[in-house]
Amino acid sequence: MSSIAQNLQHVQQQIAAAAERAGRPAGAVQLLAVSKTFGPQAVLEAVRAGQRAFGENYLQEALEKIAALPLLAPDAPLQWHFIGPIQSNKTRPIAEHFDWVHSVDRLKIAQRLSEQRPAALGALNVCLQVNISGEDSKSGLDPAELPAVAAQVAQLPGLKLRGLMAIPAPSEDVTQQRAAFAAVRSLLAQLQAQGLALDTLSMGMSADLDAAVAEGASIVRIGSAIFGARHYA
Repeated sequence: MSSIAQNLQHVQQQIAAAAERAGRPAGAVQLLAVSKTFGPQAVLEAVRAGQRAFGENYLQEALEKIAALPLLAPDAPLQWHFIGPIQSNKTRPIAEHFDWVHSVDRLKIAQRLSEQRPAALGALNVCLQVNISGEDSKSGLDPAELPAVAAQVAQLPGLKLRGLMAIPAPSEDVTQQRAAFAAVRSLLAQLQAQGLALDTLSMGMSADLDAAVAEGASIVRIGSAIFGARHYA
């Protein structure tokens, strides 16, 4: 068994244990393997270990992998999630090649994704990114503007608004971690009370996975715990 396969198994066990402690059913939390900065061969190792959903931050790197994997693993249909910041001039290839976008942080981006989504692919699943910790360095909608933007995005053709994504300020304090994730869960509940049919909380990474699952994450985005330390050029 490769190290990536072993790491995947360990993360899956960690998710299952966290869900059990939280009284959540098995399978309630989807693992999104964040493969940014790792090449097609690393993704292939994860595919061979059973992983099917992958998250990417960098568009050009992602497009190369999306093109390569059907040749390397033709019998494994994969799901690709874009989770990085989105520039307006990059929306077309994102709309054309991804199944999910987690990082919609303004109405203009949603409108462009909607206009550029090929009808033959069906609706693009999107999450609104919320800046839950109010950090100047982070992308994301202010919680106060979320209800109005969500209502508008939910009406766009070509998109299916699924829920919220957040990257809280880093903390080693589990109580602080849980408080941030609980705030995101509360925002989702408020949108559901508006009548929006939302089902997704994309939150939690390698360092705060347990807290995210305890507070209702439905997708956790795990990279280094699966693929190892990242090497940036």
